Amino acid sequence: KGISAFISNIITVVFVAAGLFAFFNLMIAGFSYITAAGDAKKIESATYSINMSLIGLVVMVASAAVTGVVSYLLFGSATAILSPSISGPGSFN
Repeated sequence: KGISAFISNIITVVFVAAGLFAFFNLMIAGFSYITAAGDAKKIESATYSINMSLIGLVVMVASAAVTGVVSYLLFGSATAILSPSISGPGSFN
């Protein structure tokens, strides 16, 4: 609870928003590619957008994987950084 849950929720929202953005960008770029009608500039622009969207998805997955590995090495749990639990005296209720 508290600040650790808030940060975890923010990270989750950022990942979901980035994934949705990449998905819609891929859809728009794919539609642009299909409707280019042989125009080299439109095809090049659509291909660039598709490549950048895929690179963005790879970076997102890689960052989550690196965070999981570092978390496992430091804390013994792959979810310790993304879902932290703070324990101590007292109650946070």
